Amino acid sequence: MARLGEGLNITGSFSLAATTENTSSAGNLWFDGTGFQYSTYGTATWSTGGSLITGRYFLAGAGTQDAGLAFGGATGNGACTEEYDGSSWTAGGVLATARYRLAGAGTQTAGLAFGGKVSGPYGCTCTEEYDGSSWTAGGALATARQQLAGAGTQDAGLAFGGYTFSGGSFTTFSCTEEYDGSSWSAGGALINAMKRLAGAGTQNAGLAIGGIPASNAFFAACTEEYDGSSWSAGGALITGRQELAGAGTQNAGLTFGGSAPVQLSCTEEYDGTSWATGGALITARQYLAGAGTQTAGLAFGGNPGNACTEEYTAAIVTCTL
Repeated sequence: MARLGEGLNITGSFSLAATTENTSSAGNLWFDGTGFQYSTYGTATWSTGGSLITGRYFLAGAGTQDAGLAFGGATGNGACTEEYDGSSWTAGGVLATARYRLAGAGTQTAGLAFGGKVSGPYGCTCTEEYDGSSWTAGGALATARQQLAGAGTQDAGLAFGGYTFSGGSFTTFSCTEEYDGSSWSAGGALINAMKRLAGAGTQNAGLAIGGIPASNAFFAACTEEYDGSSWSAGGALITGRQELAGAGTQNAGLTFGGSAPVQLSCTEEYDGTSWATGGALITARQYLAGAGTQTAGLAFGGNPGNACTEEYTAAIVTCTL
């Protein structure tokens, strides 16, 4: 993705016919009668959006900046769902199983909720699908877990990492599962077993970001990339952290918030190889949820019982070539 100040090598033949090119989106190239103009993304910043109806943390998110979905969480009602229209949240259908520390994927009208904590130290296997108004039961995860990460869509979902309590001890997972719209099947294992991590991307191009490894020794800076069958090492985060949120794609990823161990406001952008510093959140927080893209992200909820929503938007600027 071209950014302001980056070199642009443009070759080939161009028609210089007069146009009324729409410059409201990045990536447009046109001739204005005197020279070539190019629209690209400039610096991105966070701004305040409409507050959640119910402030909460340990929730999950899906969708886009103009059509977001928030569900579950540690609140008085861990089943509540809310829908965002780009300015305000409204109540949606409640989860069949109230829970927190769950993961999500998909869109506002085709969402996916999986894993999480219902009670006690154990993780759950329950999966639910959202149709824009109500949740229905989906196929159960093979491995019960909480504080896992997710990516993809309702018909092509991805679940990875997380932990549970079994046999008198906590187990951190490296296992990955793929969802086909009705059932989960085993995918390739993470290189590093990880909990309290973030996810982004798709089932065939996933991104695992940060977290805490099985040793509990440090706040991880590692990134892993999934190709539909196996994970490989990606570029390290600038700031290693846990309890963060993610959005975007494998080649245009976004991560924000978290803790290390204090609550963080820092944002980072991924280009498929390395992370770069982005605009800081207005409110530092952990246990939050995210949605959207690298240039139109959404952050909501967080610790402690936070209702604030922020929108991440990259300015579109015009360059003369």
